[in-house]
Amino acid sequence: MPVPPPGSADRETILPAAPRTPPAPRERMPIVIVGHVDHGKSTLVGRLFHDAGRLPEGRYDAIREMCARRGMPFEWAFLTDALQGERDQGVTIDTAHIWFSTARRDYRLIDAPGHREFLRNTVTGAAQADAAILLVDAAEGVREQSRRHGYLLRMLGIRQIAVAINKIDRAGFDRAAIAGVERAIRAYLRALGLEPRCVVPVSARGGDNVAARSPRTPWYDGPTILEALDLFEPAPPDAELPLRLPVQDVYKFDDRRILVGRIETGALRQGDAVLFSPSHETARVKSLEVWPGPAPVSARAGESVGLTLDCPVFVERGETISHAERPPLESDVFRARLFWLHETPLSAGARCVMRAGSRETGVAVQSIEKVIDPDDLSARPGRAVERNAVAEVVLRADRMIAFDPCGENPRTGRFVLVSGYRIAGGGVMSLEGYADQRSLVEVRATNLSREAAAVSAAERARRNGHRGGVVWLTGLSGAGKSTLARAAEAALFARGYRTYVLDGDNVRAGLNANLGFSPEDRAENIRRVGEAAALFADAGVLVLTAFISPYRSDRDRARRAAERLLGPGAFQEVHVRADLATCEARDPKGLYKRARAGEIPDFTGVGAPYEEPEAPDLVVDTRDSAIADSAEAVVRHVLRARSAPP
Repeated sequence: MPVPPPGSADRETILPAAPRTPPAPRERMPIVIVGHVDHGKSTLVGRLFHDAGRLPEGRYDAIREMCARRGMPFEWAFLTDALQGERDQGVTIDTAHIWFSTARRDYRLIDAPGHREFLRNTVTGAAQADAAILLVDAAEGVREQSRRHGYLLRMLGIRQIAVAINKIDRAGFDRAAIAGVERAIRAYLRALGLEPRCVVPVSARGGDNVAARSPRTPWYDGPTILEALDLFEPAPPDAELPLRLPVQDVYKFDDRRILVGRIETGALRQGDAVLFSPSHETARVKSLEVWPGPAPVSARAGESVGLTLDCPVFVERGETISHAERPPLESDVFRARLFWLHETPLSAGARCVMRAGSRETGVAVQSIEKVIDPDDLSARPGRAVERNAVAEVVLRADRMIAFDPCGENPRTGRFVLVSGYRIAGGGVMSLEGYADQRSLVEVRATNLSREAAAVSAAERARRNGHRGGVVWLTGLSGAGKSTLARAAEAALFARGYRTYVLDGDNVRAGLNANLGFSPEDRAENIRRVGEAAALFADAGVLVLTAFISPYRSDRDRARRAAERLLGPGAFQEVHVRADLATCEARDPKGLYKRARAGEIPDFTGVGAPYEEPEAPDLVVDTRDSAIADSAEAVVRHVLRARSAPP
């Protein structure tokens, strides 16, 4: 109780408390420290804490006594290497997370293991960082694992890097020797598209250039390690990125269904209209829930929250909540740049479980595009990815996945692969060369009801003497699709069939004249053609299509469109097969020549992928066979598949 002022002993006077201004929140930044085993990462961190006066009281003395009991010199790494196995073997096994502060901001230093046997722990640590310190031994130079870690940082989207050339005392503080190591690491990082903020020569054990500039390197005038930390710029706040809230679970509480999860990026407010991906359900946020405490009206990145909706929408774990105007990408096939960590090599066709956000789904390795040698960054074709190797692959998921390119949103652009209940690999996703399939599967029209036809398919078949159907010719440009389709059409017409050819150039000159050749436009082109071909077939026509149709998912969508109207067997996929060299030698329209000259970007087979059919209904190889023979093969197949009415 306040003391009454003089002369007012007969009454109680309450003085207003002085207003308290809460301190402004400090910046926080996670930084990973990586490097080859025995290059001194833990030693550097321990020395940094000691020289900056950040060690807990008694910690230094405890480590000194422990080292004395073991009869060994003082080991700075023991200040961070907490595991007994780490102390016994002198290597970091698990990632250590240590809080550290400078006058500018707070840091979470992530000391990642350098040994290749613990690379998965390094990946885990680096995936959480905004910047990195890469250690290189001044005497040993840039080693295999140094390059591997540099590539890993680039792959995970970490572009802010400082290099510490450690153990300069072992190099005799020789400026020329240290400059040689600096040139080598700068050249390697530059080949990755990275430019280090600084390269600091240090002796972690001796404290040179760690927290204070060393008199033993008078030729160096750059920052110390302590100063280098403050050169990094924090990543844009997660709350400023688009809303991404992976649904972790759905709770049934009294009469409410509460969706719960952690907001990875963006912000959410009560009353917001939200979109669920990949289900495409929409609703409005009725309330936000937290436990314990009163319900908030908003939440932001980093917060775990529950929410109720204004309408009954069925969603489950694995859905991603976003605002409709800034949704994630959506696809069941994508490119991945990955590190493979399992003892069994990864091969084309292999299956794993992929974890991305809160979603788990099966994936198959559709193809291994190239295997990267982290040592010299050379790329080579490969049939398998060995343990601790880096590769660029194409993965096909069992169902649609919502994600963002890692360069735009690292929180939702990374994944791990699981094999036998163990993490077997991890990497980043992109749709380079592939289409965002959201617009292809999302139904925007409402209040629709399909009208039944007045004339049935069976009646049309009896009138025509055959059933309608779609014969879908797919293959590379120059494989002979259009020529083959025209020849087959003439042969079928001569036999009394009602036939018509939908050809790529003809359709693009009219129906799809507003579409370009981006992956999304290519996919929309095939979607429209698939729907139009299905309508032709429903009218009783046997329609032949001649389209490159490079994406397997688009051809599957066209099959579903035809079979939705006419049932199984209405769609026949014909792979007009000819290898790239043969097609390029033919080059009937000069397109390959223009593509090689850079005039046509993303040309299929040159700059964009072509996914061969996995199980086509017919394969026609046009490399050595005459058009008449190939057309006759198509006609025979059609006669078997769609000849007589049911």
